[in-house]
Formats: sequence, C-alpha cells, structure tokens
Amino acid sequence: MKKQSLWTKDFLSISITSFFLFIGFYILLTTLPIYVLEDLSGNETQVGLVLSVFLMAAVLCRPFTGKWIDELGRKKILILSLAIFSISSILYFWTDSLPLLLGLRFLHGIGFGMATTATGAIVADIIPNERKGEGLGYYAMFMNLAMVIGPFAGLTIIQYASFNWIFGLSSILAIFALLLSLLVQVPKSMPSPKNTADAKFSLSSFFEKSALPVSIVAGILAFGYSGILSFISVYAKQLGLLTAASFFFVVYAVFILISRPFTGRWFDVYGENKIIYPTIILFAIGMLLLSQANNTFLFLLAGAIIGLGYGTLTPSLQTVAIKNSDPSRRGLATSTFFTFLDLGIGLGSYTLGMIVVYTGFSSLYLILVGVILFAFMIYYYLHGKKTSADQPVTSKADLPI
Repeated sequence: MKKQSLWTKDFLSISITSFFLFIGFYILLTTLPIYVLEDLSGNETQVGLVLSVFLMAAVLCRPFTGKWIDELGRKKILILSLAIFSISSILYFWTDSLPLLLGLRFLHGIGFGMATTATGAIVADIIPNERKGEGLGYYAMFMNLAMVIGPFAGLTIIQYASFNWIFGLSSILAIFALLLSLLVQVPKSMPSPKNTADAKFSLSSFFEKSALPVSIVAGILAFGYSGILSFISVYAKQLGLLTAASFFFVVYAVFILISRPFTGRWFDVYGENKIIYPTIILFAIGMLLLSQANNTFLFLLAGAIIGLGYGTLTPSLQTVAIKNSDPSRRGLATSTFFTFLDLGIGLGSYTLGMIVVYTGFSSLYLILVGVILFAFMIYYYLHGKKTSADQPVTSKADLPI
C-alpha cells in the first residue's frame, strides 16, 4: 500500500505559521518581565500577573474557539485569530503603564489561544490518519525550535537595543504568520451533527468528552513542567550556573530533534502506551536529576532527559486526544487538550511560586517528581489500561520512511 505524503505544502505552511506564532510568544515571554521591572517600575508579583492574565485569556477562549472551529470553519477562525494576534503585537509600542499592558496581554492571550487551537485542528486534518503520531511529532518540533530561538533572540536584542526592537520583531513575526496562513488549503472536515447548532448549552458543546482523559494527564504533566518554565533561570543563578541556564533549552531542543524521527513512527507502529509510559518515567528521572544538580554536566543532562521525556509526551498525548475523537469534533478535541495544558502551566506557575518560598528550589523539583509519577498512575487508570499495548496501530510493513 502506497504511503500518503506527510511533507506537503499545506503541512509545511501551517507548521511554519505556528513556528512564527510561537517565536513571537517566546520572545515576549522572556523579555516582558524585564520590561515590567525596568521600564514600568513594577515588581515580581506584577511580573507573574502579566503571565497569568495572558494564560487566563487563552484558557477562557479555547473552549469557545473549539466550538467555532467545528461550526464556522477552520480557515475563518485561523485568519481571525492571527489578525487579533498581529494587532495585539503592534499595540505593545503604546503600552506605557501596567494597566495598559495587562489589558493588552488579555487581548493578546485571546488571539494566541484561538490561533494555537486553530492551527492544531488544521494540522490534525492535514496529516494522514496512519501517520498522525509522526506528523504531530514533527509539527511539535517547529514549536520546540521556536522555544529555543525566541528566548535567545529576545534576550540578545535587549542587551543592545531598546524594547521597541522587541515589539517590532514580534509584530513582524505575527504578520508573517498571518500572511502565510492565507496559503494553507484546509481539507473539508466532516460536517458537524445537525443538532449541534441547535443544542442547548452543555459542557459537551465546549469540551470533547473523549479527549478529557489524556487532557487531564497533560494538565498534570504541564503543572510539573511549569516549575521549569517559571524558575529554571532563578534556580541556575542560585547554583552559580547562570551560563548553563542559557543552554538548558538548547540541549532540551537538540534531544527532541534527535528523537523526533523515531518516536513519532514508533507511536504509529506500536501504539501510545509503549511511548507514553517510558517518556513519563524519563521526565521524572530528568526532574530528579535537576533537583540534585550541582554542576553544569548534571544540569544540562537533566535538560536532555526532560527533552526526551516531556518533549515527546505533549505531541503523543495530543495525538491520542485527536485520534479518539470524531473527525467532526477535532476542533473541540484540540481546544480541550490545550485548555488543560494551559491550566496546568498557569496553576503550576502560581502554586509553585508560593510553595518554593518554604521549600527551596531543590526540594520543589523533588516534589515535582512525585507529581509526574502521579500523572503516570492517572494515565494508567484513565486511558492506559483500556488500550492494548501489544496491538500495533500500523503494520510494520507500512512503517513510514
């Protein structure tokens, strides 16, 4: 049987659109704290609020976006969301006070939440069914690359130029994403059930039930990962490893790139359990190493193992969420998954910030090992034990090359 092509014009277009979207997101994520502290004379609490408002907006809009995507069409929502994202990026030039910045972050979060939901639903439609794990793995790789390039670009620019250069670059990237999205030909999705539009309000209108089990697991794992996103630079400075901190996510991304050609294919061939169980354990081992790191080698080794673990888990769990859902509700499945992912990161950043005051960073990361192992058990009870680990998704003869 002839294998369907994965690297099509539309797959590349939507992947690069997402790439530009996330570079802009990460540039601002890493530089706005400095902008708040230095240019707006804010404090650390207000820095956390700037992140929380953005994520709160994304979480609030995702369930509605999933519904709109399935009812109004993927392309319309994609273009609308990227237009909101682009306009928001341009408006940063005029944010000269904290209230203005918080209002803009809320609007920007809406655009980001809508756009990432739309791109996720579209790429799920574009990727051939028998290559879902592989395709979503490569799609996630573009976001992983953005996670390295964005912070590096942002933190480099602010050493030599004003924040207007940061706002200008993020605006240009957002506009590029909008223009590139116009080239994407979205496959005709399965029509929604006739009673969808007329149905009364219910949770099923905004959340995909079949995607909930793995989305809950993803949220718990994201809670653990938020400890790295929020505190890795502060922890590294405390250890006297600040130079190593700048390479943590580089090593993280390199090991994702090395593993991606294999893990996505193995998912499609051998099934989700044989990928998800080992990668949760790898994530826990990486977090354990991080909690005990006292030199550059251990610190970066933890980044490598966490990259293999968490970096593989997110696209794998997203693939399960989408494959378990009816094609007509892939938009809802995507929004459900990312809603829990954002909730995990948002709640984690806030909660762990309060805990670390009493525990210290080393103990905090040790606690997160327990959180990750708890996610392992939740996955088993909610999904893993219901899935035959021995039954391949695709025959070995059809293994994509």
